[in-house]
Amino acid sequence: MLTGIALALGDAPLGLVEQHGLSVHGRGGEKELRFLFRVREPLLPVWHEGQLRVVRWGCRRGESRFLPRTGWTRQARVESGWWSLAGAEPADIPASLGLDNGVWFAIREGLRGLLVADEHGVGRVFVVCQPSSHCYRIMTRSTWMPVLIGERI
Repeated sequence: MLTGIALALGDAPLGLVEQHGLSVHGRGGEKELRFLFRVREPLLPVWHEGQLRVVRWGCRRGESRFLPRTGWTRQARVESGWWSLAGAEPADIPASLGLDNGVWFAIREGLRGLLVADEHGVGRVFVVCQPSSHCYRIMTRSTWMPVLIGERI
């Protein structure tokens, strides 16, 4: 399962780093922002209604009584209409790289996500996933992969 993304620093607005206290990392001479699910307060960038926002990634124990305790959702669950009942809306997650089982892989445009507010009004994004393609399974040893925008691995 996808546990992190990296976004090229040049693809983020200048004020985003300071506004959210994000750390800048280097990779091969390029600067990037990393977003990991394992950190204390996981965040993800999302494009929603023409604005790039940084919101909580998923929901952990004790954060909401109504939302599932996870950072992901299956595409089949989205298609079933379950998330519509919760008021979720589609949101694109910009990313240059994804992290799954310790393997970083290239992403052209980004990932599909769902943005929903919890009962406290806190915005949360859930990464939409689907069964892994053969290539993705070989590369990451994962049975689930994120739904990518405009591509399939």
